[in-house]
This record gives sequence, C-alpha cells and structure tokens, in this order.
Amino acid sequence: MVARPLIGVSTYLESGARWGVWELEAALLPAGYPRLVQRAGGLAAMLPPDDPAHAAAAVARLDGLVIAGGPDVEPVRYGAEREPRTGPAARERDAWELALIDAALAAGIPLLGICRGMQLLNVALGGTLVQHIDGHAEVVGVFGSHSVKPVPGSLYAGVVPEETSVPTYHHQAVERLGTGLVASAYAEDGTVEAIELPTAPWTLGVQWHPEMGEDLRVMRGLVRAAGG
Repeated sequence: MVARPLIGVSTYLESGARWGVWELEAALLPAGYPRLVQRAGGLAAMLPPDDPAHAAAAVARLDGLVIAGGPDVEPVRYGAEREPRTGPAARERDAWELALIDAALAAGIPLLGICRGMQLLNVALGGTLVQHIDGHAEVVGVFGSHSVKPVPGSLYAGVVPEETSVPTYHHQAVERLGTGLVASAYAEDGTVEAIELPTAPWTLGVQWHPEMGEDLRVMRGLVRAAGG
C-alpha cells in the first residue's frame, strides 16, 4: 500500500470553546480542512500555535503544509496602520504561521495558503494587503460564491484550467505582491484570487475556501506534489 502524504494544517487557538460539559481554551480547525485533505488522498495533522523556533522541526516531519483561513493579519506585519474595519490581532498565530511558511519555503515543502493563508504568504515575502474590500463577504457568517479566472500558463491554471465558481468569505485582499510572487487568478472585479511562487517546487495561495466546496483539484495538486 502506498503511504499517504502527511499534510500539516495550521489551526486556531480560541478561548471559551464549548463541547459537552466543557468550556475551555481549544486548538480548533473547521472540519472541512482535514476532510478536504483526506478526500484528496492525504493524511491531515493539526498544527496549533507554538513557539516559532519549533517551526522548522515541525515542517521537517511533513510532506506538505496548509496555512488555513482565519482572522485578519495584524497590519504591523506589513508596515501599515490598523484601519477601523480590521479585526483584532492574532499575534501568536501570526508569528507561528509566518515561521511555518518560512520553514516550508526554505525546505522546499509543498505549500498551500487558504484565504488568510494566502495573505500571510504574501506578507511573508514582503507584500502588503488591502484592509477592506466590499463584495466578497456579503452576509456575516455566511459563505458566498463568485467566479475566478486562472492566468494561462500558471501553476493554478495547470490544476484548474477553466473559470470556476468558488466559495468565498473575506474582506481583505492582496495589494502589492511579495518578492517573487505572481498572480495566477483574478475575480471579475480585479481582486487577486490566487498567487504562486514560480521559483519554489509547489507553492500556491488561494483567496477562497476550497474546504467549503466539492472541487478537490487544488488540494489534490498539493497532495500529489507532497507525494512526489
């Protein structure tokens, strides 16, 4: 039997989580993420926030890495002042996930950033973010959908060659691309919806939430690269 690639997925760390009779601090990951990894042929491992100094050791045990969606990146990370509609800082998670990204890029481990994960990939390489856009999260707590169009010849277009409708929920977006990154998909309004690093073995960020849909191709691309 061929071993399934081990895919690490970063997680939330939240206080006041409730289950059964308990209300405690918990490392949380929406079930769509591990299910997507499993359906795409991988084994999922949760990576809760930890000391950034341990990131390289964690990544060394993985075949692939997913940086999951979540809260807004703290603007100080990309040299900006916080705007009124930017959410509360998640400093521990920012530090851990940026260290994971750096470690994955240094080790050549296949990497997929989802929503916040794509934004953090951009910030990790010196890019900046728009702190608020309209139209990509129309109802609070409800995923919407819109079309994204791939850039021909890109890594993303090799995985999903046609324009597709994707599950979306975000109010921030890529502004200036980080060093070496290129845009590989756009929404109809011009928002950058996917970025990639052509100099890396397999590094892709998508602004939408594939774990909330049925299309496995993006995650299968990561799992195949991790298995190779």
